[in-house]
Amino acid sequence: MAGSRNSLSPDLSGRVGAFVAARIDAADTLYVGLSGGCDSVVLLHLLSRLDLTGRVGAIHVHHGLSPNADAWADFCADYCRRLAIPLICARVAVDRNSGQGIEAAARAARYAAFAELLPAGACVLLAQHRGDQAETLLFNLLRGAGVAGAAAMRAERGAGALRILRPLLDSSRAEIEAHARQHGLAWIEDESNGDTRLSRNFLRHEVLTAINRHFPAAEATLAQAAGNFAEAAELLDELAALDWQSAADGEAARLPVLRGLSFPRLKNLLRWRLRLLGWQPPVAARLDEFARQILVAGPDRHPELRLPAGKMRLARGRLCWLVDK
Repeated sequence: MAGSRNSLSPDLSGRVGAFVAARIDAADTLYVGLSGGCDSVVLLHLLSRLDLTGRVGAIHVHHGLSPNADAWADFCADYCRRLAIPLICARVAVDRNSGQGIEAAARAARYAAFAELLPAGACVLLAQHRGDQAETLLFNLLRGAGVAGAAAMRAERGAGALRILRPLLDSSRAEIEAHARQHGLAWIEDESNGDTRLSRNFLRHEVLTAINRHFPAAEATLAQAAGNFAEAAELLDELAALDWQSAADGEAARLPVLRGLSFPRLKNLLRWRLRLLGWQPPVAARLDEFARQILVAGPDRHPELRLPAGKMRLARGRLCWLVDK
């Protein structure tokens, strides 16, 4: 654990308060994703000081990946008791053999816990900051992401029946730590954060550190770039929604309309539709091939693309999204 005193960023509290006030109404319930690290400890402290009595809770996900996981859960429980904020502690099993990598598998388990344990319509507040945004942008670009991936993390997005909010996304780690020290807050340090064998830690400690030596404003600039990509992604979503209005036949899409779209525009519509359904879009090469099949398939052909959640299938002049049973 760590904690000492230093200067306070005078407007961190005000920015978080304004962020929350602009996005919630009197009926909303809020749950902070509390890991026990500095960022989430500060976020919960900031919310506890707003006029949200009875509407703020916390959820701690116990992944069981660290020998210190029980101690972290105890720390979060004690912190919430002192703030008089109710805590949900969720124990999850992380699939180490999913093929996603341990970081992505832990994230999937975390979001599954949110969906299972929190009430529909709840707002989940996560404590990622500007440095995390820069790191995510680089990570996604190195994986060959498109515009949506380059948008990195959104300040607000839907996740099934929940809303995900990130009030600290425009704040630096230095500001967050200053607030913690000013208020004498303690937090935990996850020992895995220094393990540069993990992709994100490598980017944080090796790549971004080197970049910052030559470009001191790199973190803010990369975060700004992510915001620019987010605007472009919103425009592409608006275009896809217009194309869907033209193509929609109930829950399917009419083939003649799809074939009237350019190849990039068709792929944009397919990706948008999959995200709307909550399905994970396939890798680019698979989507490219399926889009080509849509454009050239004869009337006796019924190409389909199988995905974990179901399949897209072309039949009788219509493209259908069929959920696996």
